[in-house]
Amino acid sequence: MTRWRWPLGAPPGAPVARPSRLALPDLAGEVLAGVLQRPGRSLLTTLGTLIGIATFVAVLGLTATASNQISSRFSALAATEVMVEEATGRDPWVEPDPFPADADARVARLNGVVGGGVYWAVPLQDHLVRAAPVGADAAGQQLRVVAASPGLFSAVKPTLASGRTFDTFHDSRGEPVAVLGPAVAERLGITTLDTQPAIFVDDVPFSVIGVLDDVQRQPDLLLSIIVPRRAAALALGARPSADERPKMLVATRPGAASQVAGEAALALRPDDPEALKVIAPPDPRSLRDQVSGDLGTLFLLLAGICLAIGAVGIANTTLVAVMERIPEIGLRRAVGAGRRHVATQFVAESAVLGALGGMFGMAIGVVVVVLVALGKQWTPVIEPLTVAAAPFIGLLTGLLAGAYPALRASRIEPVAALRR
Repeated sequence: MTRWRWPLGAPPGAPVARPSRLALPDLAGEVLAGVLQRPGRSLLTTLGTLIGIATFVAVLGLTATASNQISSRFSALAATEVMVEEATGRDPWVEPDPFPADADARVARLNGVVGGGVYWAVPLQDHLVRAAPVGADAAGQQLRVVAASPGLFSAVKPTLASGRTFDTFHDSRGEPVAVLGPAVAERLGITTLDTQPAIFVDDVPFSVIGVLDDVQRQPDLLLSIIVPRRAAALALGARPSADERPKMLVATRPGAASQVAGEAALALRPDDPEALKVIAPPDPRSLRDQVSGDLGTLFLLLAGICLAIGAVGIANTTLVAVMERIPEIGLRRAVGAGRRHVATQFVAESAVLGALGGMFGMAIGVVVVVLVALGKQWTPVIEPLTVAAAPFIGLLTGLLAGAYPALRASRIEPVAALRR
């Protein structure tokens, strides 16, 4: 591999020494020997990159998976609600309720509608609700009463603790029935429907037919007493007030909100569509992209920190290897190896170990993303570019981490090294 130069004063015709060279096959053999002769040190060196790359791939994969889940949640809820209200500037005394009696049926006929219902807060005279006409519970409490059409339940998607919700039969006949939110039922001491309990709203009895457990939309219903619209008008003589105007909540299928918003007013009031104001949901893509971008930036920073830790580990282990191999380096320099040859060998060893750590770390990171997604019942999302770039990132990490130890090794003088 190495030939000494003849001095400048050599006689004519003497063989001329060539500069020392390190061929690529020789370099590959030296790197392979250096890696395999010290498997423990090589394993520890690779482990730093492996952990860093595995964290890098796992973090980016989990970020993409979480962003996809956020997108699904936005589409499933935030972008599937249409609110219909009375147009501003209308006189509430001229038209107390701008919605027709069959508003639920009219909206349900629109393509893409899951369900919809009208609701408004009932203005009570005494503002008192009691669970019994006499006794300790006869004093009454100030509770929120909501008049609603049956379609509201199809829009809010409730789950029931017990009983049922009222339907079009109850509403058309003005039946005095009520559905309680869980907090209201607890305050009124209603724990079971087996005894057919009743409540008294301004001294008017209402049979309790159901108790809510949770709702997907309009969580304020969990703190309310819900009665049919017609029952509120007939039994309580209540009309919407100027402060609490009727509204209609319409639940749509994903992607249909804009279309439904454009058709709802005409479907409800073909005689006067300007009487209603339709509020379409805002486009969630900007907020979704902002949240996803923030998550990506945060997790990418964490992945970069993990890679930096792995690079420091490689540099430290490689530097220790240089210190241990000083006699070997001195012998190589003594037989003709140049500074660049020594530096190239150590940089190549670090690069090989970094690439190995990148490949194994990529595999471990993918497995982590899949396992977490399966545990959360999500759809795993992994960018192909992340997987393809992982080994090259490991290689680059090894190159950068081995640069300083290789420079230290190249500066070792043969005489000083052979004395040790």
